[in-house]
Amino acid sequence: MNFDWTHAGPTVLAAFLASLVEFVEALTVVLAVGAVRGWRGALGGTGLALLVLLAIIAALGPALTRIPLDLVQLGVGTLLLLFGMRWLRKAILRSARVIPLHDEEALFAKETAFLRGLGGSVATWGQGWDRVAVSTAFKITMVEGIEVVFIVVAMGAAGGGLLVPASLGAAAALLLVVALGLVLHRPVAMIPENTLKFVVGVLLCSFGTFWIGEGMGLAWPGGDLAIPALNAAFLAAAVVAVPLCQARAARTRPSLIRR
Repeated sequence: MNFDWTHAGPTVLAAFLASLVEFVEALTVVLAVGAVRGWRGALGGTGLALLVLLAIIAALGPALTRIPLDLVQLGVGTLLLLFGMRWLRKAILRSARVIPLHDEEALFAKETAFLRGLGGSVATWGQGWDRVAVSTAFKITMVEGIEVVFIVVAMGAAGGGLLVPASLGAAAALLLVVALGLVLHRPVAMIPENTLKFVVGVLLCSFGTFWIGEGMGLAWPGGDLAIPALNAAFLAAAVVAVPLCQARAARTRPSLIRR
C-alpha cells in the first residue's frame, strides 16, 4: 500500500508524540509493578492490554471507513478538537505554574509505596501469576492506551486512509518507550512531558479544526497547507495565554490568602 508521506507525515508525527506521552506515563507504573511485585505479572498484564488495544484498533479502523468521509471528519474532528483543547489547557496551566508539573519520579515513588502496602504473596518467574501485578499493569496500560487508540483511529479515519501511518507513529513511540525502559529500569523523567503535551495539544486542535472544516465542505486555502497555519495560530494563542494565566493567578492568590 502506497502513501503520500508528505501528506501522511503530520499524522505520523502527531500519533507518535501523543502516544509517547501516554506510554511514558504507563511505563512509570509498569516499572513500579515490576520492581515491587515481580516482572512476570507486570509484563503479562502489559502484554494482555496491548493485545486488547490492537484488537480495538483492528475493529474500529475498518468500521469507520464504511461511514461517509465527511461525517467521519466532522464527528472525529470535533472530538479531536475537544481532546486537544483539554491537553492544551493543562499544558498552559502547567507552564504558567498554576498547577504543578507532572513528575514521573514522584509518581513512581507513590505507586511503589502503594504496591508495597498491599502486601500479599509476590510471584516469581517459576510460580503462578500475581493478580495484583497483572491487574495493575493491565489497568494502567489500558487507561493510557485507550487515548492512543482514539488518536490513532481518529486521525487515520478522518485523514482518509491514514490508519496505517498513524499506527506506525504509535508503534514507533511504543518501541522507543520500551527500549528506554529496558535500558534505564527507571521512570523516563528526562522527556519534557509538559512540552510534548503542549505540542500535541496544538497538533490535535489544528487537525480537529481542519477536519471539521473539511466535513462541513469548507475549501481551506492551500489545502493541506492550512494545517501548518492552524498550528501557528493555536501555538500563538497558547503562548499568549501562559503569561495571562500567570497574571491572573498572581492576582487571585493574595485575595485567597487574605480570606
